[in-house]
Amino acid sequence: MKLVIHGKNIEITDAIREYVHQKIEKAVNHFQSITNEVDVHLSVARNPRITTRQAAEVTIYANGSVIRAEESSEDLYASIDLVADKIARQLRKYKEKRQDKKIHAPATSEVLVTEPVVTDLIGDRTPELPNEVVRTKYFSMPPMTVAEALEHLQMVGHDFYMFRNSETDEINVIYERNHGGYGVIQPRNGNGHTNGKNGKATHGDVVMQEKSPSHKV
Repeated sequence: MKLVIHGKNIEITDAIREYVHQKIEKAVNHFQSITNEVDVHLSVARNPRITTRQAAEVTIYANGSVIRAEESSEDLYASIDLVADKIARQLRKYKEKRQDKKIHAPATSEVLVTEPVVTDLIGDRTPELPNEVVRTKYFSMPPMTVAEALEHLQMVGHDFYMFRNSETDEINVIYERNHGGYGVIQPRNGNGHTNGKNGKATHGDVVMQEKSPSHKV
């Protein structure tokens, strides 16, 4: 198992490195058969107004899936303890889901309610963007269904998850709605897809589909 440690606004001392190895390796010890790489990111906020300034983030790459956990506190070692416990629970849940899928192969039907094209995704909010790109990440995108993408979204703990739709071979985004449920953003190319006035689609349009909490993706 490959374990990589990064630091932001903090020096990764031998003591910190040894503590991370001890805690994280213990957390993933029972899941090494499905764990390919562990990425640990430690950071200290420079803003003195932030009380929980010491953060520990763990990202695990497991057989094509990404499992992520993050915790912060006033003490870095406490944050490492918290994130180790959390990532162990995430791995346990992931393994149980895999085993459950092998035992039961459910035939699920996906029902997505098509909504009109939304041209203004910002509304009355003021967009705030950084002056420059501060970080670039690269991820493999194996084709998956919307249901599988939802599982990945829940594992990484983010508000959205980008994936390649196995049915259309297009890049989609599944996201958590503020008022409950999930939505899917997908491109519309005008090749048989119709949504909007007169059934006409314009190349480059974005289709937003939402699912209420009562449906299971």
